[in-house]
Amino acid sequence: FISQEAPRPKRVTCPQEMETRPKYYGREFHGMIPREYADQLLAGVEGAYLIRESQRQPGTHTLALRFGDQTLNYRLFYDGKHFVGEKRFESVHDLVTDALITLYIETKAAEYIAKMTTNPIYEHLGYTSLIKDKMVHRLSRARSEPRRVTFQREERISSPLLRRSALKDTPEKQCSYEKIHNFKVHTFRGPHWCEYCANFMWGLIAQGVRCSDCGLNVHKQCSKLVPSDCQPDLRRIKKVFSCDLTTLVKAHNTMRPMVVDMCIREIELRGMKSEGLYRVSGFSEHIEDVRLSFDRDGEKVDISASAYADINIIAGALKLYFRDLPIPVITFDLYSTFIQAAKIPNAECRLEAIHEGLLQLPPAHYETLRYLMAHLRRVTMFEKYNLMSAENLGIVFGPTLMQAPEQNALTTLNDMRQQKLVVQLMIEHEDVLF
Repeated sequence: FISQEAPRPKRVTCPQEMETRPKYYGREFHGMIPREYADQLLAGVEGAYLIRESQRQPGTHTLALRFGDQTLNYRLFYDGKHFVGEKRFESVHDLVTDALITLYIETKAAEYIAKMTTNPIYEHLGYTSLIKDKMVHRLSRARSEPRRVTFQREERISSPLLRRSALKDTPEKQCSYEKIHNFKVHTFRGPHWCEYCANFMWGLIAQGVRCSDCGLNVHKQCSKLVPSDCQPDLRRIKKVFSCDLTTLVKAHNTMRPMVVDMCIREIELRGMKSEGLYRVSGFSEHIEDVRLSFDRDGEKVDISASAYADINIIAGALKLYFRDLPIPVITFDLYSTFIQAAKIPNAECRLEAIHEGLLQLPPAHYETLRYLMAHLRRVTMFEKYNLMSAENLGIVFGPTLMQAPEQNALTTLNDMRQQKLVVQLMIEHEDVLF
């Protein structure tokens, strides 16, 4: 490999012991010497390095490194590990080794690196072929009962009746749950190749990034070009609650999170006439038990009356699921869109603005919200028994489904009325908005 041709690090030691030397540096520390003197000490030896204290900023340290017949100077930091950029190293020697490999490759193979992403193998090999095979299998298995989600085109409609007709008559769009990869910097043990461009991933540590949801390994620069086609691996999804909504449904190949389907099914089976449904709290210990059961057993969990006689426990678990989502059902990005829509005085324009906001939701969020609103509307049909009107349900679910991007108590307090109104209107006009 070209990386093996990189210069080896050569420590230039200080002949005398420096009293000002920090305990995390060795004899490569030369104290407060001028840049010119450091240049003389390193001259003519590729890969030579030393550490000096800055004369301009006492207390700060500089790594002087000889490469390409010149001395390169980097501000050096320590926070338990050594670093000059994003990567952190256990020793200065490892940092210099990695730096020399990177500098050598960037110098000798600059043109090659620039071309790395121009003809990627991503569409033809490895991860993508595997995912395509899985999807073909799933599609052939699901052909008998196609799953579709309705998305309406943007319209300007004057009458609510005309609006409903137009919205319902628009063609259905095949559900496509795109998901971006959840890349995190990763250190690979042994040689690894990028699964986007098929080129070697060089360096001692943090050679690239790995998707923590599906396991895709790529260069950091390649990660910006990988399409949003993450197919989460169930083995990597450790829990159900607090898991990103799209990640969960992609991993389980479902339209909606299993928690939503199973809890709503159970509530509609035996809880629609329960007074204060969703308003009355179940025992928090039992709700926590339901959460742990879902995380442990998934769709095999037992939430029947024999396991949890009080339906408020199931209702509480459903609310907890929505509250614990890292990205709320109505996403942070669209929070202000819905808040502003609720402030529109004209009822018809207000509905239109909410509808336009719904169309911008990620598909999995849209489908989950649609299903929940249809359920809550059915709950209001039993208001005579459960005393839960659309307004009451809006009070309960507003802060659960909508959370301000900035956790500001004053903002939350000021927006409570709009949060309630958005959910109330979605329940009352569910047949029109979705």
